Amino acid sequence: QVQLVESGGGSVQAGGSLRLSCAASRYTYNRYCLGWFRQAPGKEREGVVAIDTYGSTSYADSVKGRFTISRDNAKNTLYLQMNSLKPEDTAMYYCAADRVTPCTVVAVSRSLRGQGTQVTVSS
Repeated sequence: QVQLVESGGGSVQAGGSLRLSCAASRYTYNRYCLGWFRQAPGKEREGVVAIDTYGSTSYADSVKGRFTISRDNAKNTLYLQMNSLKPEDTAMYYCAADRVTPCTVVAVSRSLRGQGTQVTVSS
């Protein structure tokens, strides 16, 4: 069973930063395509970033250069550092995992997810 626990959301002004965390089981962390997707009210899921078991990453164009995914292998934890936040980044952010190849933002957007954490960016 895939278990993902997100934390770190909140409210910030445009230009600010937030860091999201996602704790996973060791099995999931080591064997699954992992990443984040977001969903704003009334909108479809948008894959934000994906990272495969080798550490290769892919980002949505909308967040390239602003968001960075990283891993802490000792803690089986995934992080999403979000800088230069914009109001359009406002959404519920979900950590996601799936045994899928290739590991892409599209695949992540369709994957099993945690409970989500809200990110709100005000102008």
